[in-house]
Amino acid sequence: MPESMLGVGIIGVSPVRGWAATAHIPALRALPNFEIRALTAHSAESARAVGEAFGVRAVFSDYAQLLTQPDIDLVAVTVKVPHHRELVSAALAAGKAVYCEWPLGRDVDDARAMAALAAGQGVSTAVGLQARQAPPIQFLQELLGDGYVGEVLSTTMVGLSVPGNVVIQPNAYMLDKTNGANVLTIAAGHSLDTLNYVLGEFADLSAVTDLRRPLITIEDTGEQVVKTAADQIAVIGTLASGVTASVHIREAVAGGTGFLWEINGTDGTLRITADAAYPEIYPLAVRGARGRNEPAELAVPPALRQKWPALTSLEGSPAYNVGRAYAAFAADIDNGTHTVPDFADAVARHKVLAAIERSAATGERAKT
Repeated sequence: MPESMLGVGIIGVSPVRGWAATAHIPALRALPNFEIRALTAHSAESARAVGEAFGVRAVFSDYAQLLTQPDIDLVAVTVKVPHHRELVSAALAAGKAVYCEWPLGRDVDDARAMAALAAGQGVSTAVGLQARQAPPIQFLQELLGDGYVGEVLSTTMVGLSVPGNVVIQPNAYMLDKTNGANVLTIAAGHSLDTLNYVLGEFADLSAVTDLRRPLITIEDTGEQVVKTAADQIAVIGTLASGVTASVHIREAVAGGTGFLWEINGTDGTLRITADAAYPEIYPLAVRGARGRNEPAELAVPPALRQKWPALTSLEGSPAYNVGRAYAAFAADIDNGTHTVPDFADAVARHKVLAAIERSAATGERAKT
């Protein structure tokens, strides 16, 4: 069955920076069954600039105009998190399929509301937890399914978000906890989603969160801003399978391990590494050891990397896994399958983050 051509409208595009320009647009341009047909920016002047920069004629400063376009099948929402609920809800009400960046909302209540609306409208949704589509993660699932480590006993994950106390101006809004975009929701959220996708959900957990560097410098201006979002996230829990899990994601430290995830079993160990706690962006390396052997690199099978040949040129870039998520989402829409995380999956992840916050606040173990 031939793939359908999907017309895409992207809400929230900058001509010079941002995740839409870095990841979504290169990914969509590489895939033959997607066509970018409309873009929105925050002002009329910016809209004209993005139209010229990306060669798209239908550009708007009002997202409502994009939603009325009959040739838009899929809306991608790539704005800052506090605006997700308003824009996603409008796109769903217009009957459009929606790909929303992660986090889906500022909190679990936002996420539940959007998931309920999507279910009521009966439209397809995807959320930007694209690490699930990374070939090394799919390889990891195959290795575990084949019994590489035997019975999984425990798993440990350590990751680094922002390495130091300086951020660029566009990311300053992430210092405010109420905006819902911070080390817990983004670096920890993506990392935990990968862990839970591979090994299963938490049954319960205990968490400690702390704010160890409350003053952050804005790189562009030298201004110091007070941060209210925690920069230390430590979690110990039990997965539904009985696996013991420990996770520590931190930011604003000098150096340190970027990303190390071990899965320990009765017969062996798997070790996944990257430069930072963003498994959805940074290339992942897989090493394994069985018995008492030293860990050795395990090559990802070419078939996994070459599933969508059109994306080969993007491998190693932030657009690569986003492109794989879009390709899988198109196949889901055509075939009625569910291989890409949707809004219901996003709610499950938001519930874990809420349990972490609840446990950290009360000092008690929390169920997810």
